[in-house]
Amino acid sequence: MLGDKAYDSRAVRRALRKRQILPVIPRRGAPNIKDLGRIRYVMEQTFALLHQFKRLAVRWERRPELHHALVALACSLICWRRLKKTRS
Repeated sequence: MLGDKAYDSRAVRRALRKRQILPVIPRRGAPNIKDLGRIRYVMEQTFALLHQFKRLAVRWERRPELHHALVALACSLICWRRLKKTRS
């Protein structure tokens, strides 16, 4: 999991490792991790693409399986549009 320097604490790192998640968080006062911005850009772009679908930007569904299905559908549409664009 990527995080800002603001999330650099032992408690956060411990909680992530407890869930078997590898934390990628730069230490406070240390130089920035090389290429972290590039990876972070991909994540932010993904969220921006998903928020094009208004229903995902504000979650209206109460049942998590419906929300998960809409996220999967949105991801499929995004991939289909990208593939369609590259073939043209």
